[in-house]
Amino acid sequence: MEIIEEKKNKNKKYKPILDRIPDWPVYQLSKNRKEFVEEVTSKSVERILEMRPSYKQLIEDLQATAYREQNRIKRNRWRIDPKDDSSFWSSVKNELVELGAKDQEEVKPKVDELLTKIVHRYASEIAGNFKPTSYRFAREAVKFWFGRLLNGARIKKFGGFFRNQYALRDKIHIVGKVKMIRKLARQGTVVMVPTHFSNLDSILIGWVIHAMGLPAFIYGAGLNLFNIKIIAYFMNSLGAYKVDRRKKNLPYLETLKMYSNLAIQKGAHSLFFPGGTRSRSGMIEKQLKLGLLSTAIEAQRTLYNNPAGEARKIFVVPVTLNYHFVLEAPDLIEDYLSKKGQDRYFPEQDKYGSFQLIRFMIKFFGNRSNISVSIGPGLDVMGNYVDEEGNSLDSHGRIINTKDYFTSSGQLTIDRQREDEYTRMLSQRIVSEYHKINRVFASHLVSFVAFEIWQKKHSQLDLFSLLRLPEEDLEIDYLEFKTVFKRVRKQIYQMKEEGKINFASHLKGKSDLVIKRGIDNAGVFHLNRSVAKNKKGNIITQDLSLLYYYHNRLVGYDLEQFI
Repeated sequence: MEIIEEKKNKNKKYKPILDRIPDWPVYQLSKNRKEFVEEVTSKSVERILEMRPSYKQLIEDLQATAYREQNRIKRNRWRIDPKDDSSFWSSVKNELVELGAKDQEEVKPKVDELLTKIVHRYASEIAGNFKPTSYRFAREAVKFWFGRLLNGARIKKFGGFFRNQYALRDKIHIVGKVKMIRKLARQGTVVMVPTHFSNLDSILIGWVIHAMGLPAFIYGAGLNLFNIKIIAYFMNSLGAYKVDRRKKNLPYLETLKMYSNLAIQKGAHSLFFPGGTRSRSGMIEKQLKLGLLSTAIEAQRTLYNNPAGEARKIFVVPVTLNYHFVLEAPDLIEDYLSKKGQDRYFPEQDKYGSFQLIRFMIKFFGNRSNISVSIGPGLDVMGNYVDEEGNSLDSHGRIINTKDYFTSSGQLTIDRQREDEYTRMLSQRIVSEYHKINRVFASHLVSFVAFEIWQKKHSQLDLFSLLRLPEEDLEIDYLEFKTVFKRVRKQIYQMKEEGKINFASHLKGKSDLVIKRGIDNAGVFHLNRSVAKNKKGNIITQDLSLLYYYHNRLVGYDLEQFI
């Protein structure tokens, strides 16, 4: 029954909930882009002045901003950075030096003017630029090229590249609360918060949104993606707004948050990766970045404070992206281990250009492995579940009014400290939902079991000593592996019954076949296989660090006790 239902869901075609692109909130936002950037600028400046009422504090923040930006330009410049970066920040530094020689009354208007100039620059850099014609072309290009790669690979003939025998839905499975999210998107504003493992995530989630019949979302996409030309084109066409993780200064962070806040208030469905960056370890995110997440809560409170009509409700939707293999896994796990072992910071960089990404796509579509996108249940901004009508429910299933969370003595109030706590509550619920809707693939399970067996066999070693083991110590008798695999899989079955995890239908069946499928798909793209069989039929690895990365997908479920 479960397998039939899964096939029904993954092949289902959904009608658009809004047929006309001019009716989409993201279109309206981009149509009035100049005015929106001005509004973001003025509101951000207002917020920063509220946070820094002393001009001495504000000047110190601006000095720190100029110093950090000049340091970024020297040490970590990217292709996508503005050409006038260096001259702009040099002029800011010079203006700050001149202000230091003037008295306070003369300084105030000049500091406000300089702050506004910096914030406006940031707002213009961040702002997306959705264009219907570019969107249509990008959408069709994704469907065409992904679909043709799939058909050519499946049919195994050159002519198959131009046929349309297989749909993209056969390759990318959308499961979970799709019907519910479609209903919620009609009633309010959806904020989608996916896990983040690969550079491919942004393009794929864009296709998924379209496949579910939803209007385009605004994207919070890492600026590093725009260094890769092919991705930059699609991101620009889809209206992504840019998030530069290198910039940690107050003016930038407040401008970024205000952009998200105001866009959500205006009804633009939004998507950002709350983990902040791709998971270096391969684990599902445990701690989320609270900055952008807090904007959904602030936007909801502001909407409740609007006397003009009933406030639109904001719904938060957790999503997990499930892959058999990740293109960047070797570099990601290397960064993670280097940081963990030596406490070093690694900035967000990518060694993969357009050519490498195209090679990855060809390899992916030439392989029988799939991607699964799990859509979680809708939550309100407090992390409460909502029903299909958008009503918030308490732990006993009773309808509650979210507005009450923002009131004190019967009056709606602004309490930043209270909203910070709400943001932490929401982040904890999202992480919990990630683990519940995560779909275990056979490749995840064989990787987890193999690594845990070796870890148990060498329990006296720490992680880094274990990763340096010679090849002759890395072999597991197949029957031993199979016994442990079946035991852990049985526990996953039980956990699904308890609503603690999910798994792909291919995880069921004869254990030998499931193990083979897992080994065939685990890290298949990489030069060195993370898990494989040797001539004796026993389990080996060609890259234990890579195996550790894929093993980490199942960390956090206490499955280690069943090894």
